[in-house]
This record gives sequence, structure tokens and C-alpha cells, in this order.
Amino acid sequence: MSSPSSIREATRRSAYIRPEITIGGEWRAADSGKTISVDDPFTGETIGEIADAGAAETEAAVAAASEAFAPWAARPAIERGRLLRRWFDVIVANKEDLARLITLESGKAIREARGEVDYGAAFVEFYAEEASRANGEIIPAHVPGRQLRAEREPVGVCAAITPWNFPIAMLTRKVAPALAAGCTMVAKPAQQTPFSALALARLAQEVGIPGGVFNIVTGQAAAIGGVLTGSPVVRKLSFTGSTGVGARLMQACAGTIKRVSMELGGNAPLLIFDDADLETAVETAMVAKFRNAGQSCIAANRIYVQAGIHDRFVAAFAARTAALKLGDGFDETTDIGPLIEAVAVDKVNAHLENALAGGAQLLAGGKGEGRLMPPTLLAGVAHDAQLSCEETFGPLAAVMRFETFEEAIRLANDTPFGLASYVCSQDPATISRAGRAIESGMVGINTGFISTAWAPFGGVKQSGVGKEGSRLGLDEYLNVKYLCQAGL
Repeated sequence: MSSPSSIREATRRSAYIRPEITIGGEWRAADSGKTISVDDPFTGETIGEIADAGAAETEAAVAAASEAFAPWAARPAIERGRLLRRWFDVIVANKEDLARLITLESGKAIREARGEVDYGAAFVEFYAEEASRANGEIIPAHVPGRQLRAEREPVGVCAAITPWNFPIAMLTRKVAPALAAGCTMVAKPAQQTPFSALALARLAQEVGIPGGVFNIVTGQAAAIGGVLTGSPVVRKLSFTGSTGVGARLMQACAGTIKRVSMELGGNAPLLIFDDADLETAVETAMVAKFRNAGQSCIAANRIYVQAGIHDRFVAAFAARTAALKLGDGFDETTDIGPLIEAVAVDKVNAHLENALAGGAQLLAGGKGEGRLMPPTLLAGVAHDAQLSCEETFGPLAAVMRFETFEEAIRLANDTPFGLASYVCSQDPATISRAGRAIESGMVGINTGFISTAWAPFGGVKQSGVGKEGSRLGLDEYLNVKYLCQAGL
């Protein structure tokens, strides 16, 4: 079996590590010839260089997408679906290479990286089938001699700005429905994790997706974003990232009245009631908190446990947390890899210190150093602790006690965010009441695994607008046109 270091080095030498962007089906350097270094979060060493593109290259990408739009939209939906299916097949065939790129760029444990490739590929598979289901409708006429129809047609040129924490899945979740609907796309991946996104574009070209249909630019965020939000040619922007950046992008899109989809910040609560199955509750917390080292917008940021089960849960959860292995993502035994940047560890440490100063008890883990943050568990956390109010985005679990159902719901909803939430209970009435009372776009019940291509993903309040995944994700890239025909 190859060692983690040899796998890392082979991945660094991959043909995917190239300082180029793709516009109109052609691969090219930035106009200036400048590049930006991309670092390995575990070693801190440079992986490679990406093109440092800006406004001019982005304008060229928008023009290429505009030129490609009409012929792509005119293709029968079933043909677009077949090309997406071929793209899915080649993604699956290259699963290990793509997973290694994810681990190299993000530090994610390789086992989770393989899961992300499967998750990302599922969106391509789903929308390959959904492409031909963008049905319209015949509306009963209100007067004789008329026919009323509602048809769906592609929005046009679309833009996507994606984050670093799920660099493949967050891109396919946007690109696949856009292409299925007949739209063309200009995407900007995160600067920390560009190579896996660029690899997806290469695979798309390999299976025959035409030039200009899927373009990628890397480089200067402000310049690229300024073109994507300001161009009247771009008719929709989809963004996944922080609420603050999302709000600024929405403002920038207002001038051209673009459609937007925004999947923004979260502060997910996990409510564990006295009647919960203990083993299920612990497993739910492990997944909901520690998946991708806690670097997930739907991570359980606040774990509320009812008094009757609290002590048993904390003891079992502490044992599981302490058993997690921190280390190199390329090591098959690693559970928690490095965080994406040192400043991310600084933020988790700040939340840890604030909670301890407020009286919390440290039951597992502790302070992080560099980019490594050990899986950490706190109990007795104050409800006004910093980590209760801000998204931690790291492997720090905070347990807080509650007494009544009403108190749990009040605490869960005491946030401007509403992306995901979780409930553990064996009582159907409790599940039903909590599921309806919690203010969030998604609720996981007795499970921490809620993300799937087959279900809608999105939040309420300051966690965003719009849905991704499911048939609703396709609707985000379609306009409804009403046709009224008289004289029949």
C-alpha cells in the first residue's frame, strides 16, 4: 500500500495541477501571466499555481457563455441529459483521482473526500434524468376560443461562486441543474480549492459538453465577482458562502435585477430529548458536528440536551469524540484533517477560550495549533457564549442542558440563521411538534446525514434564498413564460 506522502506527491504531479482557466472550451493562462499559489493545508507547502485572472478574462467567459447559450438551449432536453450522464460516468470512473485532489487542496480525510465525489456525482446523475422533466402546463381558458399555456425555458447565462469546503459537490449542485435546464455557466471556485473544480471542467469537455457551456475563471475575487454581478448578460447568480458576502452580492445583483440563489451561513441546533435513543443521538451528533472537521454550513453548532438524558449522552459523546484521530487526510485512518487555514483554528480557539471563561467544562480535546484542531467537547456551555451566537466552523462541540420542550425551541430559534437543524426523539408527537416549530429550511430527525441530490437544500431567515437539489433545484434555472392564444 502506498504511503500518504507518496500519494500526496503523485497527486501534486497530476495533470490536473495546471495554472489555466477554461473559456469557450479553450485552456489559457491569465492575460497578465500572473499566478496565485495554492497551499496544502496539512504540510503548508505549495501544491501548484492557478491563473490570476480578473475582469477581462471574466468578460471573455461571459461572452463565450452567451455565444454558446442559444445552441445549447435549442438542444433537445434528452440530448443534454445524455451528455450529463456521460459526465457522471467519467466522474465516477475518476473517483479516486478526484478524491485525492480534494484531500490535497482542502485537507479533508480521504474517506470523506471519496464520499464527496459520490455526493457531487449524484447531482449530475439526478439532473441528467431531470433534464427532460421541465414540463409546462395547459391552463383551462376563462373564455371560449382561447388556449392558455405556461412553458418553462432556460434563464440564460448563469454564474456560480462556490466555497472551499465541498469543492466538487458545491459546484455540481449548481452546474448540473443549470446545464440540464439549457443554461450556460461561468463559475468561480474558491481560491483555496480550485484544482478539483478545474478537473470537473476537463472531464466535462472530454465527454463532449460544448465549449462555452461550462467556463471556469480563477483569481481576483473582487474583479471576477464585479463582472458576474454587474453584467446584464448574466441573468442568474448562485452563491454558497457567508451571509455577509451573500448580502453584498445580492446588493450588487440588484442593479440588473438578476435571479439569485444564496446558500449562506448557519448556526444549526441539535435538540436531544429525554426519550431519544442514546446510541442514535450520539451517532447523530458525531456526524452532524464532526463531518469535514466541522467545516460545514449545516454542522450542529449548538447541541441542546434535555436534563434526563444529559449526563449519559455527554459521557458517551465524550468517549466517541476522544477516539477520533486527528492527522493527515491522506492517512486512511484519519478522521479529522487540518482546517483550511490557520485563521480558522484561531477562530475555534477563540470560541473555546470564551466558553471556558464562561464556566464550560473541557471533556475532550483542547487548543489547536497551526492548522490542526483536535476534536473538542465542552459541556456546561453558557447560552450566551460566543459559539452559541457565531458559526464556529470547526471540530468544537458544545453541549448545553435544557429542561422543557418550550425552552429547547426558544433556544433553537434564538438566532438570525435558519439553514439546518436536528432532532433526536422516539416520540412521534415530539418529532412532529419540533419539526414544525424550529425555524430552519431543513430538519434532520434521528440522523446527521441530510444532504442528498434527491431532496431540496436551502435555508430561511439570513441563511439564504432558493433551493438546490431535487426538482426544485431545476426550477431555479427556468423562467415560466405564459402564452395566451386567441382566435381558436
